[in-house]
Amino acid sequence: MKEDLLHYIWKYKKYPLSGLSTTSGDVVIVQNSGTHNHLSGPDFFNASLVINGQLWAGNVEIHIKSSDWYAHGHETDTNYDNVILHVVWEEDVSVFRSDGSEIPTLELKNYINKELLQNYKNLFEQKPDTFINCGTDITAISAFDFANWKERLYFERLERKSDLIYKLLEESKNDWEKVLFVLLLKNFGSKINGEVFYELGRYIDFSIVRKLQNKPKELEALLFGLTGLLEVQEDTYQKELRDMYDFLCHKYRIEKSDFLKVQFFKLRPSNFPTIRLSQFAQLYASVYALFQKVVQLEGLNLHEVFSFKTSAYWETHYTFGKVSKPSSKKISKQFIDLLIINTILPLRFCYLKQHGIAISDVFTRPILTIAPEKNSIIKKYQTLGVFVENGKDSQSLLELYTNYCVKNKCLECAVGAKLLTLKA
Repeated sequence: MKEDLLHYIWKYKKYPLSGLSTTSGDVVIVQNSGTHNHLSGPDFFNASLVINGQLWAGNVEIHIKSSDWYAHGHETDTNYDNVILHVVWEEDVSVFRSDGSEIPTLELKNYINKELLQNYKNLFEQKPDTFINCGTDITAISAFDFANWKERLYFERLERKSDLIYKLLEESKNDWEKVLFVLLLKNFGSKINGEVFYELGRYIDFSIVRKLQNKPKELEALLFGLTGLLEVQEDTYQKELRDMYDFLCHKYRIEKSDFLKVQFFKLRPSNFPTIRLSQFAQLYASVYALFQKVVQLEGLNLHEVFSFKTSAYWETHYTFGKVSKPSSKKISKQFIDLLIINTILPLRFCYLKQHGIAISDVFTRPILTIAPEKNSIIKKYQTLGVFVENGKDSQSLLELYTNYCVKNKCLECAVGAKLLTLKA
């Protein structure tokens, strides 16, 4: 027996709705189970119960054994003085508040459907190599129920991504353009260089970026210089950028960086930091008031906005001093899709919320036109028979996996809860 199952049973009333009584024989009628508390303090706030004909309003604490009350030190904690019912699987001792008054106890073990307990056991007793606990049953729930859950998961993911945006807004004193700059730069770095690019974006005074409007070469020199890409001279173009970087540092009193070092290892040439930084410089120095463009919800083709290529030098290079076969290194549609998913839509979401604008179907329209992401997690869901239609589906499933499946939070997941209901 685990407490998360007891929380589930209490929260969703998976016990008889009549015939309940405390261990001392007092009849219990649950009018309101209360609000589930995931932080410190009692497990459920503001419950409403009738015990032995008396109406009670207060909190509910849940334990496997009643003696856990003392193991957790609740008997001396005044935060638990307004607990009106102690719900346990098994009572082994009586419990008291800090003032010495006894708390009524509801023992659940004789009230719960044995099939529910078996279903719970089956759900968590999976083979070690199983992808997720409900792998064999995930497609058993209705398409309607799963679609509703994925909708909620997508917005949970947006809320989680919002934490970083709000942090950046606070740092920049609500400069949305600066926040967009940092987030875009982070995502241009992808997994390998994302954190370095993120710190680079925070490090640069954005007023300097504004002054480099229509000067992509100078912005490229600044980005390359701060990330250590101009330290070793390989050819005349690199020397030209180095001279330009030194001039910019002197002109704008920029303190040169010695900690923002980029990586090339394990990257495809198209994702080399040289290529991504050049593309980024061309984008940012060429599009005026980029934030005002991307925050629009209608009448804007985001793929056209981000459809930039590197400067001419990089059409025949991937690194300084090494000539490669000529190619136009344009930002690909797939990469722009990732920018929309990971930067533009989360930023729009926060902007709408901060300005009190309702989130409508127009907001989610762009991600519905984007193909689902291709990675090992999505492929494994597809192997289980889960249909993944677009970017919104793949984002929902990534949220499901990282914040529910791998954490065994099956009873907080609509899929796990529904499977228990279907079987019990």
